[in-house]
Amino acid sequence: MRETVVPAKDDVRRPGAEESIGKAHCDLLLAALVALMLVPDAATADPLITLPAPPFELPVLPPVSGSWTVMVGVGGEYKPDFEGAKRSMLSPVPIFSIRRAGAVDQFRGPRDSASIALIDFGDLRAGPAGKFVSSRKASSYSELNGLGDVKTTVELGGFVEYYPVDWFRTRGELRQGIGGHHGVVADLSADFVVPVIQHFTISAGPRFTAESNKATSPYFGIDAAQALAAGLPIFDAKGGAHSAGAGAQVSYRVDPRWEVHAYVEYERLLGDAAKSRRHRRLLFVRR
Repeated sequence: MRETVVPAKDDVRRPGAEESIGKAHCDLLLAALVALMLVPDAATADPLITLPAPPFELPVLPPVSGSWTVMVGVGGEYKPDFEGAKRSMLSPVPIFSIRRAGAVDQFRGPRDSASIALIDFGDLRAGPAGKFVSSRKASSYSELNGLGDVKTTVELGGFVEYYPVDWFRTRGELRQGIGGHHGVVADLSADFVVPVIQHFTISAGPRFTAESNKATSPYFGIDAAQALAAGLPIFDAKGGAHSAGAGAQVSYRVDPRWEVHAYVEYERLLGDAAKSRRHRRLLFVRR
């Protein structure tokens, strides 16, 4: 998986999700991602947006008016079609972020949702964030027969990221689902960001995701109707700790406007998502 980032300024703190899958296919996923690391994707950023002064501004926060730098582009991810799937595919991934023009171009991780840094104090940034989650149709996968469809979901919320030191970034996101699920998802990540040589940077760190009951149940729960249709016992999937893992990323700055990223991520399901008979059935089908 790769992603190209095009910052509009010179200074950058860089690099970087893959949906978690069953243990049986973890190694295959990692190998596939490494192979794809040589195929670049690109994004570009331009300070072209100027916002007018709002009717009022909060005294503690930076003003919203002024010029902003917009980063747009596309990347590619080779990942399971859905959590626990036996089949993987290469999918396009949009890249989008907005920061104040003139602000230091911060590192972007592969788990980062599309975001706008409305609050930017350099080491501390915060603002709205959003993520698109594709639908899942049972008719497209034999292992999902009788388990029902899950509609497309848009997750909207916010993010906060903080650099205690220049080479270490922490980030948290909290998002509310609309559509396929109506739960709350929290993503936490940390990355050590290390420049190796000029224009070349590597990063790596831990990942953790927690979900509410309403976010977990549509994907891992089995209600009475689904149990009857699929021949599985009823399972009331609860939220809580959902997955944990780690990721690593490399980036190369081609010029002040273009940057190429490549990354690999590993995640393992936790809690009821790992205990679900639906998930165990998928592992059995894969074997």
